[in-house]
Amino acid sequence: MRLTISHVKEMKQRGEKIPMLTAYDYPTTRLLDAAGIPLLLVGDSLGMVVLGYDSTVPVTMDDMLHHVKAVVRGSQRALVVGDMPFMSYQASADEALRNAGRFLKEGGCQTIKLEGGERVAETVRRIVDSGIPVMGHIGLTPQSVNQLGGYKVQGKTPRAAMQLIRDAHALEQAGCFALVLESVPAPLAKAITHRLSIPTIGIGAGPDCDGQVQVVSDMLGLFTDFVPKHTKQYARLADVIQKAVGEYAAEVRSGAFPTLKESYAMDESVVHELMAGAT
Repeated sequence: MRLTISHVKEMKQRGEKIPMLTAYDYPTTRLLDAAGIPLLLVGDSLGMVVLGYDSTVPVTMDDMLHHVKAVVRGSQRALVVGDMPFMSYQASADEALRNAGRFLKEGGCQTIKLEGGERVAETVRRIVDSGIPVMGHIGLTPQSVNQLGGYKVQGKTPRAAMQLIRDAHALEQAGCFALVLESVPAPLAKAITHRLSIPTIGIGAGPDCDGQVQVVSDMLGLFTDFVPKHTKQYARLADVIQKAVGEYAAEVRSGAFPTLKESYAMDESVVHELMAGAT
């Protein structure tokens, strides 16, 4: 049975930490789901780690729906969260609602996530009131990287910290079932977590959030352009893949691959008949 937002809220109430990872394709999702990851985020981070853009800004709704469908097909138990891409919800609440609905109706996921605090609270309320669960996202909001002046820690001054607290409360009151805190000082993230009844999911926000989320390509060592400070690499699969591919190429060049073990046989009588016909 697939998890629901009620299960996620109950995890906070029990004091059970919530692991969350991004997912973008069917085979990876199968592995993450089998490993028991309860929340899978089809993040617009796919723009950088899958599609090769230099930010999340170019990602489209069609990009997101394409990958959401694959993740939904690959999962059985995890709650799948679709990430609303840049300009899919900022123009108007009506457009935001239509696009949020596409994630569920076309993509098959169970919830959506969008970035912003007080400024998007009414949009969140409109979406939630329409029956679509929403995960909020404050702190470093990558879609606003040009306005923020880069990928910087947010909430370091008293004024900025108070704004993040107001943002968190506004999103909770608007009906968000959980809240991502990205690149927020650990003491501030702890304070927000204690003030909210909904779970907080941290990424670069310290150990006191109710859960943690990481980009799967970062924590598995697949994305090698850079490693964020908040990432712990639990494997270096890029090295494993490069070594395997190198061995494959060397064996093809030397003739060591394929052997008869990797080949298909034919009945000898058919072979003789073919050879006789050729002469």
